[in-house]
Amino acid sequence: MKKIITLCLFVFALFLGTQTSVAQNNKLEMMKTVNTKAAEKTEALRKFVKFDNNQRDQIYEAQQEFIKDNYLIEKQNVVEEGTAKKLKAISEQLETRMKTILSEDQFERYKQFSKS
Repeated sequence: MKKIITLCLFVFALFLGTQTSVAQNNKLEMMKTVNTKAAEKTEALRKFVKFDNNQRDQIYEAQQEFIKDNYLIEKQNVVEEGTAKKLKAISEQLETRMKTILSEDQFERYKQFSKS
């Protein structure tokens, strides 16, 4: 009887460990995806808008936050009334942040890039 209880506890502990590692893998996958997309978007913007390294770092962080928020909303797989509002709010937040980072001329080029 003791062996059966010990075996059950061992199997339960393995099950919990597996769940934890799966959750960590999903988080790592999300961060890898977010970082890749943010780097690609920042590089494309750098070529079109022409900004310095300091601005590049700030834009990369803004893109990371924007893409991460979009990723989390998409992963919910639930169509809610507020989803469109959330996406719009995230986009407006990115645009506001870009406006503070870029000069007026650069921001105009950024808007042209976003439209295409």
